[in-house]
Amino acid sequence: MQDTNKTDSMVKSLRTEGYIYLCAFALTIPAANWLIGNAGTVCLDNGPCLIPVAPGLMAPSGVLMIGLALVLRDLVQRRLGVKFAIAAILAGAALSAFLAPPALVLASGTAFLVSELADFAVYTPLQRRRLVLAVFASGIVGLVIDSAIFLYLAFGSLDFIAGQIVGKSWMIVLALPAIMWLRQRDERLGIQPA
Repeated sequence: MQDTNKTDSMVKSLRTEGYIYLCAFALTIPAANWLIGNAGTVCLDNGPCLIPVAPGLMAPSGVLMIGLALVLRDLVQRRLGVKFAIAAILAGAALSAFLAPPALVLASGTAFLVSELADFAVYTPLQRRRLVLAVFASGIVGLVIDSAIFLYLAFGSLDFIAGQIVGKSWMIVLALPAIMWLRQRDERLGIQPA
């Protein structure tokens, strides 16, 4: 009986953790859309607000949130499962399109949907055995696709693609120690991905 209570408690705890990741994932979308139009060291006329992501390299300010979104989507899938991950991608694309400024609706929604589906396709087969590699590889694939689609559709140019890739990569790299800790904790507790 005590083992059943302990198992039930762990399952509830993991689901709660998954819902926290889901909420954080959802919050990255409006944050990215707000940042791109309102916060940066430079805001271009009829263009994005920019931030430095490396010496001499600028990127639209929403890149940090999108890099984080790619990691959080992976964690949603790890805790809540594939169906939640797909629902989060679809809801995220709709939310991204709904919250984006009118000129960026198509670019934001399309880039989000395609990049998150690519992230999903890379992450899913790798995550059971190699979580850190899965998060890193899927994030890189997702961020390159997101950057190219968003910049081309939003601004008709790939001028900031290097900055986009570097900025989003920073968020993925910064998240890797937490992902390694999560993997080790899961292994220690015998927790399997959803």
